[in-house]
Amino acid sequence: MTFIELSHRVTAGMVTYPGLPGPRITDHVSRAQTAERFGPDIAFQIGEITLVSNTGTYVDTPFHWYADGTDLSEFPLERLADLPGVVVRPRPGHRALDAADLAGVDVAGRAVLVATGWSRHFGTERYGAPDHPHLTRAAVDALIGAGAALVGIDSVNIDDMADKSRPAHTGLLAAGVPIVEHLRGLEELPPDGFRFTAVPPPIAGMGTFPVRAYAVVGR
Repeated sequence: MTFIELSHRVTAGMVTYPGLPGPRITDHVSRAQTAERFGPDIAFQIGEITLVSNTGTYVDTPFHWYADGTDLSEFPLERLADLPGVVVRPRPGHRALDAADLAGVDVAGRAVLVATGWSRHFGTERYGAPDHPHLTRAAVDALIGAGAALVGIDSVNIDDMADKSRPAHTGLLAAGVPIVEHLRGLEELPPDGFRFTAVPPPIAGMGTFPVRAYAVVGR
């Protein structure tokens, strides 16, 4: 088996989405403090992190968009873990994935990962530019209609940030389809024949949280 990392590292102060603060990562209890208490042979650290839920590579569940939607603590693991995966791409010269790009692709019950190459800009101002790749409304409708289990993208937003109606978030989350944004490494994946996992902690009252997203090839 080959494990392929698909998540960005979470580091202090990193910028994920333009305008949102980066995480603060500190010691809650330091090694020096524990060594003073337990002796030099026992020195451990208890960390503390403060972050907004939209940090790094994260999953959106229905509660993110809908007050009565399923939150992180209740969203079923079988919709997030060990899913058969398929990679799709916008046609050359197009920045948005459209329904035509899904023609002939079996997405039913699969994690559909949209590879755009935009993750190469992560950590730069270019990453949040308005011309970022996204999904069209027609692509969203096609994915829902064909029974996609999960949809992910290696871009700053699955929606066009200029479109305030946010058809991808609105449509996919209403249909119970989780969204994983800010993926990376999709160029390392085969078109299909891999398994995908992106599981957050089961936090009640939240709809979005960072995940360790990865693929397994050759199992």
